Amino acid sequence: MALDSRLSNFRNLTPAQRVDHLQDLLQLSSEDVTLLKNAGGLSLERADGMIENVVGKFELPYGIATNFQVNGRDVLVPLVVEEPSVVAAASYMARLARAGGGFLTSSSAPLMRAQVQIVGLSDPHGARHSLLRNKDEIIALANTKDALLIKLGGGCRDIEIHTFESSPIGPMVVAHLIVDVRDAMGANTVNTMAEAVAPLIEKVTGGKVRLRILSNLADLRLARAQARFAPEVFDTAELKGADVIDGIIEAYTFAAIDPYRAATHNKGIMNGIDPLVVATGNDWRAIEAGAHTYACRNGHYGSLTTWEKDNNGHLVGTIEMPMALGLVGGATKTHPMAQLSLRILAVKSAQELAEIAVAVGLAQNLGALRALSTEGIQRGHMALHARNIALLAGAAGDEIDWVVKQMVQEKDVRTDRATALLNERRAK
Repeated sequence: MALDSRLSNFRNLTPAQRVDHLQDLLQLSSEDVTLLKNAGGLSLERADGMIENVVGKFELPYGIATNFQVNGRDVLVPLVVEEPSVVAAASYMARLARAGGGFLTSSSAPLMRAQVQIVGLSDPHGARHSLLRNKDEIIALANTKDALLIKLGGGCRDIEIHTFESSPIGPMVVAHLIVDVRDAMGANTVNTMAEAVAPLIEKVTGGKVRLRILSNLADLRLARAQARFAPEVFDTAELKGADVIDGIIEAYTFAAIDPYRAATHNKGIMNGIDPLVVATGNDWRAIEAGAHTYACRNGHYGSLTTWEKDNNGHLVGTIEMPMALGLVGGATKTHPMAQLSLRILAVKSAQELAEIAVAVGLAQNLGALRALSTEGIQRGHMALHARNIALLAGAAGDEIDWVVKQMVQEKDVRTDRATALLNERRAK
């Protein structure tokens, strides 16, 4: 039976009931259920093997974003995040997107760059031509370092040469190895290849190799998503959907031209992407670095998304950005919760995972733009933040929902107010 990602009434269940529902829906194993129901899916022993000087573990809430339909397939999206409203906003925008066919995605091949820095040259252009003349030998040497990758259809595909005629340390040439890393993030692979070809590059150029390291600007490894929304899906009691669309486009335009707004705009996009990257054990710092650098590709820092109106008055949103994610290697293979996340997503390739990630980013961006251009960001966000405030005040069980309801009705979400409400309730 095909998965239905809408999960009606899911938010009103208890955490245990949600896990039971997922078990039935996804045919989760008893081990998967144990991971979800029992805090501490990562053992201290395994954590100690992952990084240095381990003294404990740090956990964040693990939620499920619902309603996502990507290229016609329903997907449940695990998100690891501490910020209220992220899961709710992404799920709500994904529900609105379903009427227009959900999210349509595509991606380029999983190509990563390894940079080899060459200094001590007086003829940088001559060095460039020497490297290009010996390209086949350099590629062949790089491909001796990962037989499994070659067997899987990957490997070093090409080299690019970037020439800097002058710098504070003199002329510099940087050779880029272009490597198809298949379903890996690829850092270890490309770094190993860069190390391997360094002596040959020194011999060919007569220069000295210094840095040999990947670039996190994965601009050859792009993921894209598109969604279309009819005006009526935005209709409210106070506003017409067409007016909401105009407000969204005006808010987007602000981010497209102003870097101060773009920084917060893109942070909202990453509010959706980072939690999925974390949930799958991938490197969220690398994704952040690539995203923000890519946002500067046109000479100024701008929006990672675009929002426009088609001839029928429908809102059309698109996103394209670097997305270097992996299914193999690192924490994706060693962390039990990362493995469970991949099983929930049911992805078959790193490219499919990347496409889901940008779809979530597009949904999250729309949620923020819609709120900002209508009732303001605080109304919905503070209603969800009120749960944190209620917990901070000491509310437990059904007290939490009661305190939240009172604060939201009063439009007064503060810890001291939550404490006062709690004391009043308990006194009665």
